[in-house]
Amino acid sequence: MTLLIDGHNLIPHIQGLNLSDPDDETKLIKILQEYCRLRRKKVSVYFDQAPAGMSGTGQYGSVQAHFVQRGRTADDAIMEKLKKLGKRARNVTVVSSDRQVQQAARAVHASVISSQAFAAEWEALISEQPSLDPRNRLLSEEELADWEALFKHGHPRSGEK
Repeated sequence: MTLLIDGHNLIPHIQGLNLSDPDDETKLIKILQEYCRLRRKKVSVYFDQAPAGMSGTGQYGSVQAHFVQRGRTADDAIMEKLKKLGKRARNVTVVSSDRQVQQAARAVHASVISSQAFAAEWEALISEQPSLDPRNRLLSEEELADWEALFKHGHPRSGEK
């Protein structure tokens, strides 16, 4: 299932992000990349107010970012995308707290999640992830000695294994 996200609508709800930050969009994209990795989903995020010459679409792993030119809003772009999807919109979840966007999503039978609910899901998701991957644990003294012997002599320490 693909998520269509109203980026500037979501940013104020994500802890550590702020719309006044000049890198807010980049930071949100990085968070969404991690979300996609953990949830195995694809995301299309829409940002409005792209500076002149900076509008367009970029692919960042499983995150597709749409920078909507001035004069149009991310809301308009999301609603246009929903119309283009037609019946396939049933396979989409829209993340926005904007009532007009939510109404347009429901009209084409897309799922809707508020920005606050998505932010809460993100917070819960990262709190359950261990900060250290168990595969990256420190080696014991014995394991370290075995690896050193292997690299120096081409075999584990003598008398073992």
